[in-house]
Amino acid sequence: MSDRTKTPAPRTPAAKTPAAVTEPVSARIRARIQKAKRRFHANDNISAFIHEGELDALQAEVEAKLKGVLESLVIDTESDHNTHETAKRVAKMYLNEVFHGRYHAAPAVTEFPNVESLNELMIVGPITVRSACSHHLCPIMGRLWIGLMPNEHSNLIGLSKYSRLAEWVMSRPQIQEEAITQMAELLLDKVRPDGLAVVMEADHFCMHWRGVRDNETKMINSVMRGSFLKDQTLRREFLSLLNLKKG
Repeated sequence: MSDRTKTPAPRTPAAKTPAAVTEPVSARIRARIQKAKRRFHANDNISAFIHEGELDALQAEVEAKLKGVLESLVIDTESDHNTHETAKRVAKMYLNEVFHGRYHAAPAVTEFPNVESLNELMIVGPITVRSACSHHLCPIMGRLWIGLMPNEHSNLIGLSKYSRLAEWVMSRPQIQEEAITQMAELLLDKVRPDGLAVVMEADHFCMHWRGVRDNETKMINSVMRGSFLKDQTLRREFLSLLNLKKG
């Protein structure tokens, strides 16, 4: 009996493996923060959770989403030379300038011991500050004054470092009342004075550009700690000197 050639059974087409979906870098950063049970509000610094190279990837992600926002606003970014790279420029501005204090680590600050045991009132300011309202992302532009009562255990920092620390704290989306509280807590930790006072005066462009469109109203608020809170004479001296500087 002759062998017969068997006809091979038809092959079932292999199921196609779906292409791997790349997780957005923002999701990876968010997952790290949540795993650490840390807060990531608009005015929080999250630089500790951003790995090397991820800031560039995050900027590219923000750029892509901003391009979608412009498209939803029916702005032709392809043929309009004025807006062709607007999404890229805005993404770079947010991550590296306007919200710099959110995505970058604190500036290095060298602290010196108070060798001469200075214990007289020190005032730094006005420091020009720029921030952004976390409600509408409109600019907050203003000035900041810092009062310090050092003691023999206090640290001293260079004059320019006050400006650098203020810029780092203020360059985040936030409200003014919380911003100067963060500034006060940072300085208390760095300098360890007997007393600390922070006063801020600012224009809020969420009032200038929209809503009531009032160009004159400013917000002035203060935070007092230690001897500035307990000693009315010291507080009055500080505030009176501020009036001279503002004039």
